Amino acid sequence: MGALTGRGVDVLYDDLDQRPGAKFATADLIGIPIQVMVGPRGLAEGKIEVKRRADGSRELLSPADAPERLAPRPPAT
Repeated sequence: MGALTGRGVDVLYDDLDQRPGAKFATADLIGIPIQVMVGPRGLAEGKIEVKRRADGSRELLSPADAPERLAPRPPAT
């Protein structure tokens, strides 16, 4: 989370005691553009899932690669 906030990305962490479906529905209702889903199965495989609301696409990324993929740093000038 710190790697994203350090790149100027606002992060909303949903730690409510709800089932995942309710959390996803809430994220869609409030218009969260990118959802990053971290779960025990994915982490066991070294992956997190990223869903883009605009087109519904999903991809699996390693936690280390996610910040650069989600918020690339601009080239040095």
